[in-house]
Amino acid sequence: MDLGFLIAMGLICVIWAVVAAVLIAVNLHNRGVSTSILWLRLMVLRYLHEYARLTREETGRVGPLFYHYVVPLNVALVLVIVLAVRYWL
Repeated sequence: MDLGFLIAMGLICVIWAVVAAVLIAVNLHNRGVSTSILWLRLMVLRYLHEYARLTREETGRVGPLFYHYVVPLNVALVLVIVLAVRYWL
C-alpha cells in the first residue's frame, strides 16, 4: 500500500472520531447533561461513558455514536502500527 494512502486513512479516521465526539457532546447537551465543547478534549471519555450509560438505559443497547467514536480510533491505531512497521523494516 502507498504510504500517503495509509496516512490519509489515518487522518480521516481521526477526523471521523472528532466529529463523533462533538455529536456525542451535542446529544448529551440536548438531553440536559452539562457539556462544554471547549473542554471536550479533556472530557471526551467522561462524555462517552455518560452517552453509553444513557442510551443503554433508554434502549437496552449502546447508541451508535459510541461506535462512531471507538471504531475509527481503533482503525487509526492499527494504521499507525502498520506505518511504524513499514518505516522500520
